[in-house]
Order: sequence, then C-alpha cells, then structure tokens
Amino acid sequence: MTEQFLDSEILPQRIEYYIYLPPCYEQQIEQRYPVLYMIHGQSYRHDQWINLGLIDQADAWIADGTISPLIIVMPRDRVWTPPSEDLFGEGVVEELIPNIDATYRTLDDREYRAIGGLSRGAAWAMRLAFLHMDLFGAVGGHSLPIFWEDAPRIPRILEETAPEALPRIYIDIGDRDRQEIMESTLWFVDLLASHDVPHEWHLFVGYHEEAYWAEHVPDYLAFYTSGW
Repeated sequence: MTEQFLDSEILPQRIEYYIYLPPCYEQQIEQRYPVLYMIHGQSYRHDQWINLGLIDQADAWIADGTISPLIIVMPRDRVWTPPSEDLFGEGVVEELIPNIDATYRTLDDREYRAIGGLSRGAAWAMRLAFLHMDLFGAVGGHSLPIFWEDAPRIPRILEETAPEALPRIYIDIGDRDRQEIMESTLWFVDLLASHDVPHEWHLFVGYHEEAYWAEHVPDYLAFYTSGW
C-alpha cells in the first residue's frame, strides 16, 4: 500500500490518496480487480480507514479465500465546507477514478466499483453514488449525515429512477450517535423504505467514534465485496 499524489485541474491542491493493491497483484499480471473507494470522516485524513483496520481485514480475508482480491482507494478531503464550495467530489469523479482505471488493472464496469465512507465521508459517498449511478454499483453510509444541499434532490432522484437502476445500499449507525446525525440517517432510511428501494439497514450499539467504525469494518467489507 502506498500514498500517491495526482495533479488536479479542479482542486486547488493535488489529490492525495492511499491505494491498496492485493498481494497477488504483481504476480497475476493478467488479472483485473474490482475497486472500492473509501472516504474518511471530517477532521481526519485519508489514513483513517487504514487505522481502523480495513487493510488488515482485506489482507486476512483475501488470504483465507473469504473475499476475492480487490483494490482499495482512500482519497483525502481537505476542507469541511458544503459540496457547493468543496470540489472534492468532482475531483474524485472526473480525475481520480479515470486515473485509477488508466493506471491500474481495474474492472471498470459499474458493478465492480463501490464507494463508501463514514460521517462526512458517508455523506460524500451517498452524494456521489446518487449523482453518478453509472459509476457505482454499491454505496455504503456509515454514521450517515446527508448533506443538507442533497436533501431536496434525493426524493426527486428516487421518484425518477427505477429501483433496479440504483446501486446496492448499506446504511448503519450507532444507537448513541449524535442526535442530528441520527435524525438524518433515519430520514434517509425512511425515504428509501417509502419508495420501496432495497437497502441494508443496521442500528448497532455504539457512538459516533472510531471504536464503533473499527468494530464494524468486517460488516462493511463483507457488504462491498459481496458478489465480487
């Protein structure tokens, strides 16, 4: 796993990201791999998912055959402003993803690309998955606060989109999370249910903290890789 940098014409600074390549990547030079994009939370950096144990879990499960090998990309969101002021999402979609597909042996079909995140990263993941359904076959929101800018548009998207065209959706939150985040998560879950959108929903025990997310890394990885 290495830290990489990508010059950006969209963002004021270059895109920083960690990339994990499976242990077999250099040996099986004809094989292509699905890609999971994972976004960190506010006030953290792009090594947060590494510190939570995601890479260790992937290594262990690939080694014992629980999951198929995959590539994991963890980009850095530098600022904490609303999406209309933070072009991080555009940088991911328009620059990072095409660069990853051009540089590494990826399976670049929608069904082999997933995106997820925790807290603010979850808001980004859900936003990008709903605005770019052609890119992502699965999305996960862990302790999810929907961006307030996205709240008016999501119902319209659901009304205009056949459920089978949506990505697979996973949502979870700790039962002792912050009230405003809990309300946002429950609003979104109820919205999906009211539109008969299939989704996986979990109310676990826990707070809005790294101990909670670390505990559920196996649940997250199992969801993203199912079907790969």
